[in-house]
Amino acid sequence: HAGSAIVGNFGGGRFFDYTAYGDTINIAPQMFDILVGSRIRKGVMTVFVTGSTAGITTIEFEPNLVSDFKEMWQKLVPEGVPYHHDNTWGDANGYAHVRASRIGASLAVPFNNGELTLDTWQQVVLVDFDDKPRTRNIVALIMGE
Repeated sequence: HAGSAIVGNFGGGRFFDYTAYGDTINIAPQMFDILVGSRIRKGVMTVFVTGSTAGITTIEFEPNLVSDFKEMWQKLVPEGVPYHHDNTWGDANGYAHVRASRIGASLAVPFNNGELTLDTWQQVVLVDFDDKPRTRNIVALIMGE
């Protein structure tokens, strides 16, 4: 489902877009590219996804764990059951809003010597929960020296 990232500038930060539909997408490579382009050596990069049916977190990005992750969400916040939100707009994505709120819309990652301080098996991922394709805008802001 996942498309390629579109990277651009905004004010003092950068953004990249994905078209996502129930996907878990490794965004660490785009974060690294933005960091390299910034020439800032030490600080914190914050990534934030706009919208209320997607989130950003860390995970070991490998197919079996991504499958486990999706199955976990189905057990904790299942699709196919009524949510009060579904009555508000006549749609059926209340589960997507609840799931996204559990992950959160942003993540701050420290970096040093121009390298994100992620562990070997740790990647930053965009997790899309919605029931239809959406363009996801991820804003990356770097603070440091």
